[in-house]
Amino acid sequence: MLAAAARRAQADLPPVRAITRAPGHHWFGYYDKLQFDPTSRYALGMRVDFEHRSPRAEDVIRLGVVDTEDGDRWRELGETRAWNWQQGAMLQWVPGSKTDVIWNDRQDGRFVSVIANVKTGKKRTLAAPIYALSPDGRSAVYPDFRRLNDCRPGYGYAGLEDPNKDKLIPEDAGIWRLDLQSGKTRLLIPFSEAARIPYPPGYSNGAKHWFNHLLYNTDGTRFIFLHRWRGDKEKQSFATRMFTANREGKDLYILDPYGKTSHFIWRDPRHVLAWAWHPSRGDKFYLYRDKTESVECVGPEVMTVNGHCTYLPGGRYILNDTYPDRQRNQNVYLYEIATGKRVALGSFAAPREYTGEWRCDTHPRYSPDGRKVAIDSAHGGTGRQMWLIDVAALLKS
Repeated sequence: MLAAAARRAQADLPPVRAITRAPGHHWFGYYDKLQFDPTSRYALGMRVDFEHRSPRAEDVIRLGVVDTEDGDRWRELGETRAWNWQQGAMLQWVPGSKTDVIWNDRQDGRFVSVIANVKTGKKRTLAAPIYALSPDGRSAVYPDFRRLNDCRPGYGYAGLEDPNKDKLIPEDAGIWRLDLQSGKTRLLIPFSEAARIPYPPGYSNGAKHWFNHLLYNTDGTRFIFLHRWRGDKEKQSFATRMFTANREGKDLYILDPYGKTSHFIWRDPRHVLAWAWHPSRGDKFYLYRDKTESVECVGPEVMTVNGHCTYLPGGRYILNDTYPDRQRNQNVYLYEIATGKRVALGSFAAPREYTGEWRCDTHPRYSPDGRKVAIDSAHGGTGRQMWLIDVAALLKS
């Protein structure tokens, strides 16, 4: 009976296939980056020859693109020495471009970014890395990856030491903007500026501050970032404030002051969906209206655990996932906003050796046409690989 029920449940799931394979381990990284080109045919990815340890300065990974309409053929684009397990090298399509992709690298003692044309192979190097690209593809914001590697291993890059490693609140580092045409950079928000904004409970003794998780809103007028710190109260954890700012780094607003913001996504230019703690319902997904105190709990009985959330094109569904449950399954699903219904896309077993810094989160990403969902997963027995879920039939129902 149970076996029959399991088979029926599996039959109701959408088709899924691996689009990368051994030799090598493949993944894309974070859920809020453009993995697919505007035609929804070509998917970016990265390849590495080892797993289950931290990246070292000498480790080089390969970057490539998969043709999902030609036998999932992998074509190499380049290499990088600036990467991590969670977010790779920030590899992504430049918004609005059918040919240009960008990634981070380490060259001549500094972190840089490389823009490559996937058709001609022509490359140009910019003198700074990127984190989040503006929707018009003209600029980027980025944090100090050296400090990230020091304060939050797994999100920064090996190879360069933080010159401010002994400073709790640097004045000369923080969030920068990079102009993708001219290559010019400008420091927008120093650590000291965010830290000067009062935190009513008070910073813990010896609190060391950093920034992470930057993302422009959907029209590029504002961006979000997480201000984090760790002192004697936080020990192995950290405290968090979610800020928004205008594109010039001004008009800062604390959207979530309660210290526990996790994954988030912009729904539109004014609203942010985030997993956080709020006094109204505790740990849940909340929809925040920027620059106001308006907060609405979303899917409290359905989206009950933290996950990597995005909105599918059209705004009908939220695409989400879970960390491994008690059976070590990572569950990928859609949440239909109007009905509150949860639609399963798959349950993927996470081998126990994928843990901590080198865990393999599914980080579901959608194609621009909304018909495909790509995930990273190690459930297939050949290490981490990229998988494609066909959701076209589900969206018609």
